Amino acid sequence: MKGLFVAFLATTNIVGVKAAGKTNDVLTVVKLAPLVLFALIGILFVALHPAAAAGNFTPFLHGNLGNFGITLVLVFWAYAGFEISTIPAGEIKDPGTTIPRAIVLGISIVTIFYLVTNIVLFGVMPSSLLANSSTPLAAATKTAVTALTSLTILALICKYIVGGGALISVAGSDESGIIGTSRLGYALAADGLFPSVFAKVHPKFKTPYLGIIIEGAAAFVAASAASNSGDLGMLIAVSVFFMTVSYLATSASIFFLRRKITQAHFHLRGGVVIPVLGAGFSLYLITQCAPIQIALGAILLLVGVPIYIKYSPKNELTDLKNALIAREAVLEKAYRQEGTFLAHLLSHLKRAYRKATGKEQTWETTD
Repeated sequence: MKGLFVAFLATTNIVGVKAAGKTNDVLTVVKLAPLVLFALIGILFVALHPAAAAGNFTPFLHGNLGNFGITLVLVFWAYAGFEISTIPAGEIKDPGTTIPRAIVLGISIVTIFYLVTNIVLFGVMPSSLLANSSTPLAAATKTAVTALTSLTILALICKYIVGGGALISVAGSDESGIIGTSRLGYALAADGLFPSVFAKVHPKFKTPYLGIIIEGAAAFVAASAASNSGDLGMLIAVSVFFMTVSYLATSASIFFLRRKITQAHFHLRGGVVIPVLGAGFSLYLITQCAPIQIALGAILLLVGVPIYIKYSPKNELTDLKNALIAREAVLEKAYRQEGTFLAHLLSHLKRAYRKATGKEQTWETTD
């Protein structure tokens, strides 16, 4: 089943970005609908059974606060992935403004959604029962529907709908992740910072198919290892370790970039506060990982170093880099034309005027 799941995600991405994007859109709608259903059922249960809900929230704090950091590592994984939105920055109009707004808006929506879901979840079922359930959302849905309608069949139907939505949610997350990381691998290879195999483009679909296949194989191996060991928390914690190391490096690089790039071309909102906070939070998350998780993550990082040194090209792949830049230039021009009234007619008139006057054809660009 894991192999089929990974093969499906890899195939949609190999066929093309449009296919992957449409698949991701469908998965997003399908996974959100059951969660919205669960939230509505849970809110109705809390409204009609306030005493039961209040009892489930008493006491409000459970467990040991000393485990807050460990829990935060696992919770952070659910919010990770926002950084992928920065990858296609070259194809976004006014990325300096658009991307920060998109990240803040996206994380805000996810935060609200998660808070509502969790409040409803704990309001419907006692924490002791949730702790022993492998499918808490489905179990809470069944409990709420049974209490509201006393219809066992309806409760089972809603339970399977919400449970299926939780599974599809994983597929949607992985689908969008493959879209972003495969493009990142291609761009790194084009810059000469990654093995050139990641820049191999399919002759028909024009996608970095070998990079996608390698990524899918790695995901399958990691998922199989976690499944066989029965310790999914280990896989999540190691993943968070990898991410926080990259976040730490990104935050620290800001200070080096400011020295190399003049202030006229490099604007950093928030001064040094944001990168310092980012570096500090990254360090905190790293220290909250268990020693075995840090050791495993460090070993995997070290294993990648000799592989990178051996297979990574020492120079930019000029043809790929030029193709990538040319494609972004075409997209930029197309964006301007689509966003301007009668742009196509005006562009032809402008071209005719410049041809008649002997002036070189140019297009306005934005920094």
